[in-house]
Amino acid sequence: MFNSIVLKTKKLPLLLVLISAVLYFVFAYNLERTAHFKLIILYTAVFFIFYKLVQLNKYNFKFLALTAFIFRAIFILAIPNLSQDFYRFIWDGRIILESLNPYLYTPELFITNNQFPIAQAEELYAGMGPLNGSHFTNYPPINQLCFIIAGFFANKSIVGAAMVLRLLIIAADFGTLYFGKKLLKKLNLPVHNILWYILNPFIIIELTGNLHFEGVMIFFLVWSLYLLHCNKWKWAAVVFALSITTKLVPLMFLPLFFWWFSKRNTTLNQTELALNTTKNKKRVSFFAGITRLISFYSIVILTTLLLFAPFFSTQFINNYSKTVGLWFGNFEFNASIYYIAREIGYWFRGYNEIAIIGKALPVITVLYILSLSFFTKKINTKKLITTMLFSFTIYLFLSTTVHPWYIATILILSVFTNHKFPLVWSFIVIISYLAYANADNTENLWIIGLEYLIVFSVFIKEIFFSKKKLSSKIES
Repeated sequence: MFNSIVLKTKKLPLLLVLISAVLYFVFAYNLERTAHFKLIILYTAVFFIFYKLVQLNKYNFKFLALTAFIFRAIFILAIPNLSQDFYRFIWDGRIILESLNPYLYTPELFITNNQFPIAQAEELYAGMGPLNGSHFTNYPPINQLCFIIAGFFANKSIVGAAMVLRLLIIAADFGTLYFGKKLLKKLNLPVHNILWYILNPFIIIELTGNLHFEGVMIFFLVWSLYLLHCNKWKWAAVVFALSITTKLVPLMFLPLFFWWFSKRNTTLNQTELALNTTKNKKRVSFFAGITRLISFYSIVILTTLLLFAPFFSTQFINNYSKTVGLWFGNFEFNASIYYIAREIGYWFRGYNEIAIIGKALPVITVLYILSLSFFTKKINTKKLITTMLFSFTIYLFLSTTVHPWYIATILILSVFTNHKFPLVWSFIVIISYLAYANADNTENLWIIGLEYLIVFSVFIKEIFFSKKKLSSKIES
């Protein structure tokens, strides 16, 4: 099979793959995030080659899918060089295997009391850093299950644990490839669209390389959307709950299902068919849809609660809510609108208003999502995915913290639409890492401004100034 794929492939794509493989190897094993010039050059090079590969060879799907796997395999023994979160992942998994609840104890608590409940405790704490180690974990149960698997197979090796985590993320990526391709076919969209996600250097580096579990969350999300499109909404609800319990992000999409269920065609029984007026039939269909909507929400909530149940306690609720709240009231990184609001706060009040602004902006996001939920009436799978794309995009625009890997969610959703601004963002977001080019890890707001100038320009052009009517544009 491999030989037949290679023989059908022209020399230029093979040369581009070989060059990319070398660049990825350098990225994985010979790069520190403080080497900002080298980081930008490498990323720009692999992104350019990625774009040309898809552009020139998009119909040789098997070749590019195999290429995506090879690029991921290059990272298999690497220690993440752009993020230290994986040290906490390994810590949590090993803590659970010691029959301890990771939501109740911080790593700092053990280390400051000279207690070392797991192998390599001091090394893991030093790796994650005091900021991470001083907070309770915020990773949901399915995420924790992945950490447990890593702890089970590599209980005394950080490299081994990272390898296990990486294999899980790679498996999830190819699950996304499988269901993403099937969903694209169902929606009569080009199947090669999925290559903008699966072959994207941003996804390969941030998920496979840096071990961020957005990839697992995205796998369950795409699988759920596929099941929903096939009208298997009960199973879709279960899988959607798995996505929530990997990362909490899909929670914000729940209101968007309102018109999906309430306006979907419903098979009526003989009694309902006896209602011979169009008005009555529409009314019966609407209430049948609402019943299914309530059932869908019930399955999602019940499954989520069941998965959290092994960790449940009053202290867990208190610790978890505080940790999640930190993202809205304490942390700042790579923000856009929030930074502007913060500067206005400085002008009027003389100090950082994050405590107020950080709570106000999420309210705006919620109101926007609710407006999409109740006023986007003509809905199908494409429209549902588009509303998800815009909901999470607005959330990112209004967030106090936008880590690069957060872009993965809008990138996968854009695959099922005509919008390209997430693809542009997946390239330009790399400059946010320039904050680590100095000892204080402080951001250069001119660089952040450049990033968002490009992103907002493409976003506004696509939404308001595109000459072509986008089939995925939301109709209110």
